[in-house]
Amino acid sequence: MTFTENALEIIRRAAVPISLTGSSNDYDQLLELIGDARFVLLGEASHGTHEFYRDRARITRLLIERKGFHAVAVEADWPDAYRANLYVRGRSTDQSTNEALLGFRRFPAWMWRNTVMTEFIAWLREHNDALPRGAGKAGFYGLDLYSLHGSMESVLNYLDKVDPEAARHARHRYACFEHFGEDPQTYGYQTEFGLSENCEREVVEQLVELRRRAAEYARRDGHVAEDDFFAAEQNARVVRNAEHYYRSMFGSRISSWNLRDRHMVETLDALAEHIQRQRGTSKIVVWAHNSHLGDARATEMGEDGEWNVGQLTRERHPRETINIGFTTYAGTVTAASDWGGDAERKRVRPGLPGSYEALFHQTGMASFVLNLRGDDELSRTLRGPKLERAIGVIYLPHSERRSHYFHARLPQQFDAVLHFDETSALEPLERSSIWDEGELPETYPYAV
Repeated sequence: MTFTENALEIIRRAAVPISLTGSSNDYDQLLELIGDARFVLLGEASHGTHEFYRDRARITRLLIERKGFHAVAVEADWPDAYRANLYVRGRSTDQSTNEALLGFRRFPAWMWRNTVMTEFIAWLREHNDALPRGAGKAGFYGLDLYSLHGSMESVLNYLDKVDPEAARHARHRYACFEHFGEDPQTYGYQTEFGLSENCEREVVEQLVELRRRAAEYARRDGHVAEDDFFAAEQNARVVRNAEHYYRSMFGSRISSWNLRDRHMVETLDALAEHIQRQRGTSKIVVWAHNSHLGDARATEMGEDGEWNVGQLTRERHPRETINIGFTTYAGTVTAASDWGGDAERKRVRPGLPGSYEALFHQTGMASFVLNLRGDDELSRTLRGPKLERAIGVIYLPHSERRSHYFHARLPQQFDAVLHFDETSALEPLERSSIWDEGELPETYPYAV
């Protein structure tokens, strides 16, 4: 499909170019759009594109430096990200950014163990170290719920330090999981199909017990004790919600998706309240996939009954949330061919005809920002629905249309969008020969 020259000209007029050299003025208009928002959601159209990570980090640095944002909350597990949080806030024994990111061992490790992240975590540590004594430091937190066993271990480690008797009771409760092994999906399968009793009562009891002792634990040593208790409480809540999530995986796909995104929003709200208690205000940047951060109500997934972080945050904080999406037309991406597989450097196929990616490509602009608010002519041009691409940790180019595209209405999905026409693969810290060799160019077309 070739879009009309009028439509392309409307986009060109509204687009703000992003410079190749990374000018500090590239995002002035985007910061103006953000204004006094407390929640800025920065997406990505894949989990393995260098430009998405690079410019998401650039924007976040500006938000911390110019607008006083207090935290970055990412699509990662709470205990893994909390190790990095202790490092950037000067409370860690880790001696380098590489060590601080060692918590990210679970597939797909490249999402957080990559060259852009080491640079950003190093910058965040330097930024915090340069603050005046007593000033609040910016943190780094995880929103996800996959860390069933890691979060249980974190709860027990915390209780061992503050209340050994409570730790003994917690071990007894969490022992319910022991005969399922280390794979939480085994637990989900056996309990959902009636092959074993579930552990729901035990994980709820543990969370309730921890919260009952909140005042005693959290006020022993000022903000440090408050932070430590808050981290333990979030880990206990991860255990409760992960237990439910892994059972739901063998039921409705929509149910498990909704449970996960609701957990992420509840964690975001809990983090905002925690920061507000300590600082008097709270402003948080969120990093996650477009499919989590673009408003689900503007997509075909929403029509099927899914909600997501973008929708729920807009509903809970309607005048304090800005959703920003990222797109690309072609290039390379770091992704696997199946779950648990090796990180590969794959070629991204050109955007399909009729897609937003193809439309932006036809403008002839290399990279730009589009403000989707306050321009009725632009909104009419982009209103859709049109195809939009989503590449997760797995990329299957030979089933591109079925595996990676959905219909969306971009002006309702996001407040702004960043487009990079040709992008490159995110570089993992642990590069393999498979990644280094990359994918050979195709010599003949495949069906999509």
